[in-house]
Amino acid sequence: MELNITREQALGLLKKYNKEPFHMEHAFTVEGVMRYFAKELGYGDEEDFWGMAGLLHDVDFEKYPEEHLKYSADILAEINASDDIVHAVLCHGYEICSDVEPVHEMEKILFATDELTGLIWAAAKMRPSKSCQDMELKSLKKKYKDKRFAAGCSRDIIAKGAERLGWELDELLDRTIMAMRSCEDTVRAEMEEL
Repeated sequence: MELNITREQALGLLKKYNKEPFHMEHAFTVEGVMRYFAKELGYGDEEDFWGMAGLLHDVDFEKYPEEHLKYSADILAEINASDDIVHAVLCHGYEICSDVEPVHEMEKILFATDELTGLIWAAAKMRPSKSCQDMELKSLKKKYKDKRFAAGCSRDIIAKGAERLGWELDELLDRTIMAMRSCEDTVRAEMEEL
């Protein structure tokens, strides 16, 4: 997988198209989650690539929410992002707003965890600690089953993501909690620097 751009270039592009703190926080979170899974799943040498795909996955969402991923390739061309990065970004919306299918394990992880990180973050903010450090699978499952909670986070997509990976839903939920624990402090620090 070709990574021909720096994080500084990617961050500059992200900031150009995203002004809302919520969208930046989501980008940093998914970047951290992707880096965690790269190491966990034996792709440590591709950690920067996985992180970059996570950081840039919603680059066009704030500006074009109703046409998400329609302009991503053009936006990514501004920094000459590789075809591999463009494919990874486009496939995270497979069967939602894109017909580009996730093929590589990294792309399947991005597809599976994008919506889920939003759900976990929403659940964490409801906790007294405002953190996922003390979140347990059991409490997340309660929130997951309550369709009114974080209603914008598609349970169908999360379930399809687990299936695409060949994981049980509980495994995806639990491993993503761990991934978010691993990057929570980094995400907070990134947000303070904005």
